[in-house]
Formats: sequence, structure tokens, C-alpha cells
Amino acid sequence: MIKARLNTFDVTMIVVSLVIGIGIFRTPAMVASATRTPVLFFAAWIAGGLITLVGALTFAEIGARFPEPGSYYKVVAESYNSLLAFMLNWANVFIINTASGAGVALIGAEYLAPIILPEAARTSQNILFLAFSMVIVLLLLNYIGIKSGARTQNLLSLSKIILIVVLAAAGIFSRHSGADIRQASLPLENPWWLALGLGFISVFFSYGGYQQTINLGADLKDSSKNLPRAVISGMLIVIACYLLVNLAYWRVLGLPGMSSAKLVAAETARVVFGEAGHKFVSLAIFLSALGFLNAILMQLPRTYLAMAEDRTLPGIFKKVNPRTQVQEFGLLFLGAFMLLSLAFLRTFENIVNYVMFLDSLGIAVVASTVFVLRARAKKKGEPYRGFRVPLYPVLPALFIFFLLSITVNVLRSQPRQALLGSAFLVLGFPLYLAMRHLSRPSSNSGAGGINIDRPAE
Repeated sequence: MIKARLNTFDVTMIVVSLVIGIGIFRTPAMVASATRTPVLFFAAWIAGGLITLVGALTFAEIGARFPEPGSYYKVVAESYNSLLAFMLNWANVFIINTASGAGVALIGAEYLAPIILPEAARTSQNILFLAFSMVIVLLLLNYIGIKSGARTQNLLSLSKIILIVVLAAAGIFSRHSGADIRQASLPLENPWWLALGLGFISVFFSYGGYQQTINLGADLKDSSKNLPRAVISGMLIVIACYLLVNLAYWRVLGLPGMSSAKLVAAETARVVFGEAGHKFVSLAIFLSALGFLNAILMQLPRTYLAMAEDRTLPGIFKKVNPRTQVQEFGLLFLGAFMLLSLAFLRTFENIVNYVMFLDSLGIAVVASTVFVLRARAKKKGEPYRGFRVPLYPVLPALFIFFLLSITVNVLRSQPRQALLGSAFLVLGFPLYLAMRHLSRPSSNSGAGGINIDRPAE
């Protein structure tokens, strides 16, 4: 059904855009407020990068062993059962990703408006119109074909990398930096280990997204070899960009200046570039928003396909145009949900904590399937020459431990968001039963009740 049309570079650029969204332009201020000192601030970003790299290695092996469309859902369904896969994915697929995409579109429109609209025309209605336009244009480009979406993605990802590197270089070598700025700290409000843990919440939000790339396993040529290359290469690019730009923020603003800046990138650019800095950052954020949106539109419909094949979504979601390789109904459904979500957004900070509670739990479960895949291959005596995560099982276990720690941190620091996330998780059970009932084969074999599938041994 799915024909491989993407190459390693295409998927590497998708990794970059799934990870580098709006977060890196705002979350450093949140990390600075939580960590309070330069040492803890950089410890959070460096440790977060290393742990995320371990996650990338883990997901590289999962993607190599299980190169299926919608693998993020399907590998859990086949390793454990369909109920768990649905409960972990339904809110992520239908609410979190669409709401995050809508939020990113709105923020991108807010930063595009000063570039193209006169001040009198920068009304909330016009900004909403710009956000709608961004989503619709990207929908059309992806509707033409998956390769068209990939070309758009490559251009957007390269543009955002270049802009981030330029901003980082300008900040690092800026004459505005001084020892007093770099040494300034904020009074610690928590023990250092708790401050670091709170900082990790925003750090992992900023590093997240790469795991969704395994949804494109069937779209990538020679996936078992090239998917690990794409995931690891993409994350190395992201980590390098993040460390460089955070170094620039710190050298120009210092930790107190970062913590008080609503948009730390804009404040850094204003100091370094003067009045032109605002337009520079506005362009960078707009392109970053477009890249993130396009990456969601490319990979998320593949999860719909996997869910439809597992009969937890109606069959129309798995229809693929053989010429363009596009799930036309699934893509339009996602776009419609994203447009509707534009009317129901809350603050960026609430999105971070709500996403991280469910997302870190879901990633931990998907990451754990590497143990199941290895055990099953060993039991069956199947030969495997693809990528293997080094220092197995220590590194995957360490990664899962840190993800669960993030879940606990959100529960402690943001109980309301965690409770709401838990409610959505539990709501997945009756939805699963309803979807299975609606998606029953028309030729009913007479089997009664609902079957919670388990993997065949």
C-alpha cells in the first residue's frame, strides 16, 4: 500500500522540524526561572541532550526493527495490545498534536504580522486569518503528494537551522556580553536537585518530537538502515543548535535577564541587532512554525492508517492515493481538527505541562517495546543485521527512567494539568470500545464482545 518515496535527508529534516518548533525561542526563559543558576541551567540542557540522544538511539532500533506506517501506534499494539496503544495515542493524535499545531500556527502568525501588515491591521482577526492561511497552504502542498511535502520540509528546516546558527553566532561573539552578566544568578527557591528536575520539564518539551519519525518507516527507502541514520543525525543537529543558541542567550542576557524575558530569542536579537533584531526573530519563528506544522501534516496521518488497520478508526482513514502516497481523508481530517483547535488555545506554558505529562508517559511505553522486539526476535531465532542501541539494556532502561521522572515532576509541580491528562487517558477506554464496535468487519463472524488484541507468539 505504502511505497517508499523519501530519502535519508528528507527524514533528517523532518526530525529537525518536529523537534525545533517554537519551544527553543521561549522555553529557555522557563528553564532559567526553574534552575536559577548558570551551572544548573546548562546542566539541564546538556544532560537533557544526552538523555534525548539515548532516546534517539532507542527509537532508531525500534524503527529499524519495525519499519511500518504509523509505527508509534502499531509497535505498542503488536508488542502489548491494541487497548494500551489506543489509550496512549488517542489524546496525542486527536488533541495534543492538533492543539500544539494550532498553537504553533497562531504564534507563527503573530510574528509574521509585523513583517507583512501595517500596525493598524494587526488585529486578532487578521492574525487568526494568517494562522488559518498557514495551515491551508501547507495542507495543499501535502495533498499534492508526500514528495511535495518533503521538498517543502527540506527548505523550511534548512532555513530555520541557518537562522538559529546566525543568531547563536551573533550572540556568542557579541560585544554586549560581560562577566557581570554571565555570573549573575537568581536566589535558589528549591534544593538543587528539585530545581534541576523542574528545569527538565521544559528541556524535554523542547527536545521532544523525534520519536514520531518512526511513523514514516514505510515511506523511507531502505528504512532499516536509513531510519537510524536520519533520527540520530537529526538529533545531533538539534542538540548542537540548542546548546549554541542557549549559550548566546546567556552571554547576552544573563540568567536573570533570560528568566524575565517572555521571548528570550527576541530580547537577545534586540540587544545584538538593534531594532532589526525583532524582524529577524519574527522571521525565524515564522519559518520554524511552518516547519513544525508541515512535519505534523506529513507524519501524523500515518498513525491514522495504523489505527484504521487495527480497527480503532474507521476504514476510510487507511485509504492511500497510490500515485501521491497521501491519505487524503486522513490529511483533510487532521487539517480540519487543527483549524478548529485555533479557537480553543490556552497559554503556551499550560500546553508545555499538559503535553509533557501524557507525552513522556507514552514515549516511555513505546521505548519499552525495544525489549519486546529483541526478546521476540531471539525467541524466533530471526537474523537481524540492522542498528542496535549500544550498551543494551542499560541505555534504554536509563532513558525510560528519566521519562517516568519527568511524568512525576509534572504531577508534583502541575497537578491540575496532570489530572486533566489522566482523565483523557482513562477516557480512551470507552472510546476504544466504541471505535472497535463501529469498525467491526461487515461480515460479522458471530464473535461476541470486544477483543483486546494481544500479539501473536
